[in-house]
Amino acid sequence: MADEEREALHDALRMAAVALTEADIPFALCGSYAAWVRGAPEPEHDADFVIKEEHIDQARAAIGAAGLDVHEPPENWLFKAYHKGQLVDVLYRMSGEPVHDELFERADMLEVLAVRMPVLSATDVLSSKLRVLGEHYCDFGRLLPFTRALREQIDWERVRDEVSYSPYARAFLQLVEDLQIVEPARPS
Repeated sequence: MADEEREALHDALRMAAVALTEADIPFALCGSYAAWVRGAPEPEHDADFVIKEEHIDQARAAIGAAGLDVHEPPENWLFKAYHKGQLVDVLYRMSGEPVHDELFERADMLEVLAVRMPVLSATDVLSSKLRVLGEHYCDFGRLLPFTRALREQIDWERVRDEVSYSPYARAFLQLVEDLQIVEPARPS
């Protein structure tokens, strides 16, 4: 990613966070940038925020008024906002599930690119990334550096419980145990 593109993405992230804050909309930074704030490698693509579905219209208006170009994709779980060609996704469902207040309650208020904002916990970020794994998307290579960097911040028991239904997530968890990134699960 070129320096100008990275700066435009950083600006988009800051603009969206400030707009959501000023509109008094509960939100949190999620996805790869939330992981980056907590110590993972910096992503080379979009920034992601999560809001509750009841705040979609208000969030679109606030982000649009902040100068980002808002678009409605065909997916029914997010909207997109662009700044100088760089993308911010605003999710109102994660892994097909509605967003609940508990997600925001577990977030930490952190400084991100000189703007204080709520950031999802490392546990919630990893859990959400594992829940989207499937036969059409199963890139463990992208998850390994994130997991290695944040392993001490993750509640592994909770992650294992939340993704236990997914053979893809269980395979990833077995891999990080085999690579000795995390301790094996305790027998129940």
